[in-house]
Amino acid sequence: MADLTLNEKKFLVALAPLGEAGAGDLAAALGTTEEAAVQYANLCAEHGLAAVERLSTTTYTLTPEGEEYREHGLPERQIYESFADAISMKDLQAHPLSRIGIGWLRKKGWVAITKGVAEKTGEAPAGEDEIALADPKDGMPGIADLLKRNLVEEHEAVSYRVAITPEGRALVEAGLDLVEETGTLSREEIITGSWREAKLRRYSLETPPKRVYPGKVHPYQRIIDEVKRVLLDMGFVEMQGEIVQSAFWDFDALFQPQDHPAREMQDTFYLDRTEPMPEGWERVRDMHLCGGETTSTGWGGVWDEEVAQKCVLRTHTTPLSVQYLISHPNPPVKAFALGRVYRREAIDPTHLPEFEQLEGIVMDEGVSFRHLLGFLKEFYNRMGFDEVRFRPGYFPYTEPSVEPEVWVDGLGWVELGGAGIFRQEVTAPWGIETPVLAWGLGISRIAMLRLGLKDLRQLYRSDIEWLRESPAIRRQE
Repeated sequence: MADLTLNEKKFLVALAPLGEAGAGDLAAALGTTEEAAVQYANLCAEHGLAAVERLSTTTYTLTPEGEEYREHGLPERQIYESFADAISMKDLQAHPLSRIGIGWLRKKGWVAITKGVAEKTGEAPAGEDEIALADPKDGMPGIADLLKRNLVEEHEAVSYRVAITPEGRALVEAGLDLVEETGTLSREEIITGSWREAKLRRYSLETPPKRVYPGKVHPYQRIIDEVKRVLLDMGFVEMQGEIVQSAFWDFDALFQPQDHPAREMQDTFYLDRTEPMPEGWERVRDMHLCGGETTSTGWGGVWDEEVAQKCVLRTHTTPLSVQYLISHPNPPVKAFALGRVYRREAIDPTHLPEFEQLEGIVMDEGVSFRHLLGFLKEFYNRMGFDEVRFRPGYFPYTEPSVEPEVWVDGLGWVELGGAGIFRQEVTAPWGIETPVLAWGLGISRIAMLRLGLKDLRQLYRSDIEWLRESPAIRRQE
């Protein structure tokens, strides 16, 4: 066979006298790696000259928690043996392993709970999981439960056996040309033309090479960097600010009433510290109570200075916009902030207690709602969303307000943030009379759409396979 490489020929010559051998033995005979020997074997197998058998052996080892339970017993077993025939739930829950063990007691039917009393149902012989825990081996019925409970770890060992076929043996016996092949030409060989006399190694363009996984920027960080680059190209500057903000900046300065549901403990992370009120805070107070010196009537009711002094983990990046406007009161201003925000959300595929938010503002003479829509459309177009539309929205600190939506194939129209013009109740206390366009959106939502994810948590997991397969750059259509 003229299309065999020198390595394949050497492999057949080494395999022929053995008839059948492991990849390790063949690698030693060839003076190469076991991985290379398997590659040569598979290439010979494609020509029908060898047969390759993949052998897999699964073993299990106990985790540190599993080791502890093998010595002392599973949590449910320890609890079961800690009382006689019956025990009150109050006493049962006082057991240090109750959070883990009570559910398993009920699942295994070892106890029945009636009117606040747990009573044993009879004997509790060792279950399949306890038998497997004592000496875990492949095929044992209880292994699956131990894996789910993270009490054992699974290890797969793969080996290969290679046998020469009659066709391969006949080829070796007929004689193989083992003249060294040239795989790379030197400068001198090309200049002198001596390459014409060399035996060149044959290459197959149909054989995929070994995949290489170089280091690269995390897909989510890459999108964050792209967002910043787009806004900088559009003439914006980046704002910076603290993660810990007083409730005054996070809520009050944005004309959010002190009895607003978003300010409750179940929605916001409050810290055990306070911050002094900034200069001019009285104008914000008056704005809440009666509208200050504007045409607004404010919220009325009661405004408590102590409530405003409490510190929170910022729930959005909008406080940075107000602080930036105060320090840059003269137009024009074009600025953005992109940072982590925190909310007391239940973790699920579309919600996390912390995520990245983008905030942008434009302040200039004569800017209008139409300019805001133009900025937003340009931004989303540059982020790869060709179709953008807007629908009316409501936010406490902007009026009018709008919610941008982009078209995503397979999903339809998807809402991506909120925007509007800062109300006079936000800007007037600081002497700002020029219109301020403002918008904000969760960058993680854009990342999910761009990366084709259905679970927001994927952005933060150390999933090596996903990181390897994610493209390093976005293809331009």
